[in-house]
Amino acid sequence: MKALVLKEYNSFVWEDVDLPVCGDNDVLIKVEACAVCGSDVHGMTGSTGRRIPPIIMGHEGAGTIAACGINVHNYKVGDRVTFDSTVYCNKCDNCKSGMINLCDDRKVLGVSCGDYRMHGAFAEYVAVPAHILYKLPDNVSFVQAAMIEPLSVAYHAITRTAIPPASVAVIGVGTIGLLTVQTLRAFGASNIIAVDIDPDKLELALKHGANYAVNSKDTDAADKIRTLTTKGEGVDVCYDATGLEATVALGLDILKKGGDMVLIGNVSATIDFPLQWVVTREISLFGSCASAGEYPQCLDLIATGKVNVDCMISKVAPMAEGNKWIHAVHDGDQGLSKIILIP
Repeated sequence: MKALVLKEYNSFVWEDVDLPVCGDNDVLIKVEACAVCGSDVHGMTGSTGRRIPPIIMGHEGAGTIAACGINVHNYKVGDRVTFDSTVYCNKCDNCKSGMINLCDDRKVLGVSCGDYRMHGAFAEYVAVPAHILYKLPDNVSFVQAAMIEPLSVAYHAITRTAIPPASVAVIGVGTIGLLTVQTLRAFGASNIIAVDIDPDKLELALKHGANYAVNSKDTDAADKIRTLTTKGEGVDVCYDATGLEATVALGLDILKKGGDMVLIGNVSATIDFPLQWVVTREISLFGSCASAGEYPQCLDLIATGKVNVDCMISKVAPMAEGNKWIHAVHDGDQGLSKIILIP
């Protein structure tokens, strides 16, 4: 088969590779679409240390089952499916309690980090354990289904606190942030404030669920956000989808006393932290890692039209041209955001 292989940092090659082995508990999927994640873009450069070449990336995919292992009975050849990005063991205490995102033996498709190498779905075929599969509704396309994984990340983050929150801010309205905005609207949040430095992203957020948009480049951004809340007290919940020291600081600043901060982005490994501010205002912090099996709910959000993923897709391109398009996203060309690759 053909696959898009990161041969060395900053260089993908569309080349012949061996067909994945389909184990007894696995399915072999003919990939129909796979989205490029921001982590793939960063991984291409070697900055994260989680895409050590050679590796076939890609974990936001969908396709058609081409073969089933002998122990697979809930799926058949021809089924339209998507799959979790997390390959969890289904045996450890965390998995048994439903926290599959915290699996003790967690691996991620398309990642090689020294501890393991697991080839992903930037290829004509990918083999995955059957227990991470989800069937697609008839009215959800393969391209739309390639957006399920990031939508599940947003969904999981929202459910880390009480829902629906009355007044919220979402800092960073790229892919995850905009999906968070849309999902909050679907949950019934009444006052959603989108925060970003990109006017185009803020405009898109306003079109798809946000009540207000604030550019965080403005020196008085925090004051502007507070004026949009009841009595200027601040938001009930803030979701940081960026993971930078400055955005976390802004989020903590605009929370009301007793508010909740949900940390989704993790670009920075460590940050300075305003400890006294958090303690004296009794702010609660919630980390949010990937998702924990919320794919069916997310598929329903797309199938029922409550979340629009089509508006977020910048380009659908041949996977053979992946090197060109992933570099284009990295370089910020043409305002590209979400790219879907088709084998």
